[in-house]
Amino acid sequence: MTPEIHIVPEPVRLTPTGATFTLTPRSVIVAAGDAADAAQLLASYLRPATGYALPVLGTRPMDAPSIRLLIDPQVTLGEEGYRLVVAADGVTLRAANLTGLLRGVQTVRQLLPVEIFQSTVVSGIEWSLPGVEIKDYPRFPWRGAMLDCGRHFWTIDQVKRFIDLLALHKASRFHWHLTDDQGWRIEIKRYPKLTEIGAWRPETMVGHWSDEPRRYDGTRYGGFYTQDQIKEVVAFAEQRGITIVPEIEMPGHAQAAIAAYPELGNVETPLQPSREWGIIENVFNVEERTFQFLENVLLEVLDLFPSRYIHIGGDECPKTQWEASPRVQARMKELGIPDEHAMQSYFIRRMDQFLTKQGRILVGWDEILEGGLAENAVVMSWRGEEGGIEAARAGHDVVMTPTSHTYFDYYQADPAGEPLAIFGLTPLEKVYSYEPIPAEMTPEQAKHVLGSQGQHWTEYISTTDKLDYMAYPRLTALNEVLWSPRERGSYADFLTRLRTHLRRLDGLGVKYRPLS
Repeated sequence: MTPEIHIVPEPVRLTPTGATFTLTPRSVIVAAGDAADAAQLLASYLRPATGYALPVLGTRPMDAPSIRLLIDPQVTLGEEGYRLVVAADGVTLRAANLTGLLRGVQTVRQLLPVEIFQSTVVSGIEWSLPGVEIKDYPRFPWRGAMLDCGRHFWTIDQVKRFIDLLALHKASRFHWHLTDDQGWRIEIKRYPKLTEIGAWRPETMVGHWSDEPRRYDGTRYGGFYTQDQIKEVVAFAEQRGITIVPEIEMPGHAQAAIAAYPELGNVETPLQPSREWGIIENVFNVEERTFQFLENVLLEVLDLFPSRYIHIGGDECPKTQWEASPRVQARMKELGIPDEHAMQSYFIRRMDQFLTKQGRILVGWDEILEGGLAENAVVMSWRGEEGGIEAARAGHDVVMTPTSHTYFDYYQADPAGEPLAIFGLTPLEKVYSYEPIPAEMTPEQAKHVLGSQGQHWTEYISTTDKLDYMAYPRLTALNEVLWSPRERGSYADFLTRLRTHLRRLDGLGVKYRPLS
């Protein structure tokens, strides 16, 4: 790749041609049918910095310099592949479908001067694209990030901004963590107390959870998304080719739900959404009415999210209350379940069967392997890669999300010089070194690796600036790992392109962690 062309993630093949195409106020964008959706998005991206209100036309005027977007079945580069040609007389972007065009739109943005990412008109810039021929497609279909909205609530505008940045990096998934012990963030019309009570905790921990004594701010905290707001965000993501995977936690991380509906729990002690971080013992009970509650919740979730994949958590479920509950023990005996791990497996299998009947696919953190894996489940392997390897060997799809490389709530350097984080160390170079397919996997097993994503747990991330700092440029590195060929360029080459890319992020107001 020539030094002047700094695209991230690195394309599969890029050939400079020596030509140049320049945008002017006379330029037009030409697209018809579904391609017009990608064209309108491109026009919206180009307008702020250029000041050009480029029209989207169904046919090309004879004398107007144009950017043409075409849906072309002859482009056989998979669901997200595209071909891009920049010539002196115009730009042509082709893909087999709208998603491929949307990926190519992000490349067009990056071929322009970095000032194109400014939010106000920039004077004195020649808006030229270097002549190139690009053939591009992703290595893995699952690429993106998880944002925890349970520990800290993020507004609709903040969530949209997060998604738009994912789109810039050609991500395909936004994993929306919507419920946890500390807050229930999604309106469920059948169960209004989930947001009336479950969305608001009495106060929030100050400092680190390991501090002694623990301190709290004394301020009620919370928020939730209405169903109309969620529909708005889903549409926003779809316009950028990103699928939202919602997460509704069960059977653990359930205190906010139990606070709203105490009959879902195992103890009679009244609860509030938790002010504590960490693993909490208040988990769902295993009564039929609890399964009915969760199925009713999921029915409303499915109406809002078209994603084939629905995440049900399944992680960090203490068994203490189940062990101590005479009713849970009796229920296990009724069902012929030998121990509490098998009880959790039964719980997840019930949800798996329900989602399968609805035409969806259950995703869970790797604890869902304990006691036996549900028939159709996808495993998100976070406690290392062992769970993913085990699941792939059993013929299940996996998303590799090990703490070692994909947890972006971890420190990026010596904690003494970094803002407060949970623990751990995940510097940029380590992220870029990640290989999602473990060496132990056979080629057949490797086909089950869907990809990976970056995790943003928000116990210690409560502002947009802090989220930016923790996410970028680590998410830039991870999405290149997931998009570009395994034989991509070196880390040094990535850093060269990244330095240009950080100027783009500057234009977007992203408060990323500076390179060391």
